[in-house]
Amino acid sequence: MGAQAPRTFQIADLPPPGHRGGALWQNARLRLRRQILLARAIRKRRELRAVADRTAAICRGDILAVVCLRDESLRLPFFLDHHRRLGVSHFLVVDNASTDDSARLLCDQPDVSLWQTAGSYRASRFGVDWTNWLLMRHGHGHWCLTVDADELLVYPHWETRPLPALTRWLEGTGQQAMAAMMLELYPQGPLSAQDYRAGEDPLSVLQWFDSGNYSLQVQEKLRNLWIQGGPRARVFFPDDPRRAPTLNKLPLVRWNRRYAYLNSTHSLLPARLNAVFDETGGEMTSGALLHTKFLPSVVEKSAEEKGRRQHFADPRRFGSYYDGLIADPVLHCDASRRYTGWRQLESLGLMSRGGWV
Repeated sequence: MGAQAPRTFQIADLPPPGHRGGALWQNARLRLRRQILLARAIRKRRELRAVADRTAAICRGDILAVVCLRDESLRLPFFLDHHRRLGVSHFLVVDNASTDDSARLLCDQPDVSLWQTAGSYRASRFGVDWTNWLLMRHGHGHWCLTVDADELLVYPHWETRPLPALTRWLEGTGQQAMAAMMLELYPQGPLSAQDYRAGEDPLSVLQWFDSGNYSLQVQEKLRNLWIQGGPRARVFFPDDPRRAPTLNKLPLVRWNRRYAYLNSTHSLLPARLNAVFDETGGEMTSGALLHTKFLPSVVEKSAEEKGRRQHFADPRRFGSYYDGLIADPVLHCDASRRYTGWRQLESLGLMSRGGWV
């Protein structure tokens, strides 16, 4: 008998917490799971070697960014500058055995603390054990932004209101986390046909996105949103869209050392932190992570990732996905939209100001 898909609800039909008699048992199981994840993070810290530890410079109230990466020297200059402009004060970075200039570039940044590891990305739960440790050790009491090097955070009014203003407002309304949907950007032609150089804005090359082919569910156990769709679902998983990447994330959290990311940044424990939507029918403030994966280098990197077999729990099931990227596809279609800014995303229902007007 095949495994059953997790039970899901539309937001309007979401039952109240504890709607079953087994709620106490479920809460106990999640508490135990969180303790196991924290213990894993403590154990996995032994795989990290400090290369440039500048954490003594972190001050009370600083906003921290936590990143796990490999071979991202092309993206790093703009990534760092973008998030500095937003208000990030310090970057905590794990470099997973980069073979390019990533480590040297990061060591030269006065606001970066760097750890290196040759450990298995897959065996560390795709880097989450390492980042959970850095969050536990250095993030307690800080608002922390946990992102990949190919993600750029935007949110309502981001050009004029920095992250400290946003986090003060979130705290004032009792919110401990902010959700962001990963918006996958792509060029108009073949992926490798574009020209991009380090330091340039990736959006000068990646100007298009899918505006409407998204599915949204609420998972009962963790009460988190589950969003799928976008160009990868459309192009690489048209017959089985549930295998497509998950797009919902919780990147911005006022961290506590007892918290733990469960599955990348898609969900958190304690589960109450996943309640970043308004069950009464209103809207809560959310952002977007502009995903810059589809720069020209993705074709070559996909061949490497397919060989390394580190990015999926069962890499054999995703061989055709990598083959599709290696074939240098055109993701643009007649329904693609040109990205113009956060107000456009809000008008499409992909981001919300909530009460932050």
